[in-house]
Amino acid sequence: MLKRTSINFVNDTLSKKKDWKILDIGCGYRANKHATVIADIKDFSNFYKERKFVKITEKKLPFSDKEFDFVISSHVIEHVEDFEFFIKELERIATKGYIELPSRLGDNLVFENKNDHIWWFVYDDEKDQIIASKRNQLVSPFITVATGKQLEEIFRESLVIELAWDEKIDYRIDDIIRHVDFKKITFLKIVKKYISKKFRTLVRSK
Repeated sequence: MLKRTSINFVNDTLSKKKDWKILDIGCGYRANKHATVIADIKDFSNFYKERKFVKITEKKLPFSDKEFDFVISSHVIEHVEDFEFFIKELERIATKGYIELPSRLGDNLVFENKNDHIWWFVYDDEKDQIIASKRNQLVSPFITVATGKQLEEIFRESLVIELAWDEKIDYRIDDIIRHVDFKKITFLKIVKKYISKKFRTLVRSK
């Protein structure tokens, strides 16, 4: 089962599950405060000295079947070439979890995503499925990851997809923009339109 949620609701739930074994995978320096185990392809063992850290070195995750009560995968799946295998691994090692993904808009706005992200994801609310397609850069990026995090504090529902799953993560692969005739929007074009609008407003006010 897959459904929309929020990280606030997830954190509130996890705060009450003191006996749960919780994994945060691929979190970098931003591990969830409730995670009892942290895993990443990079070595952050010195950063997480007070919690168990596991370095991932192979495609198959180094954990036993259903080892965890809950697994958090925040802004990870869009980086993974074989995301289908990764999803199956999440289902294998845990009974439930939380997935956070950038929306297509959020993905396009950030400089770093252009080189780091492989996939786009949207959520089908009718079928309760993640729809995956190859990433496409339709808007010229003009903000950093740090700025994006600041914008998420106010515009989170537009920039982030937050999902909870139990037992199974339902998804399908589809080229969701194959029928869209979209002329790429550049940052220069946005600035020109902004200046033009400001100029017209200034002229009308005189």
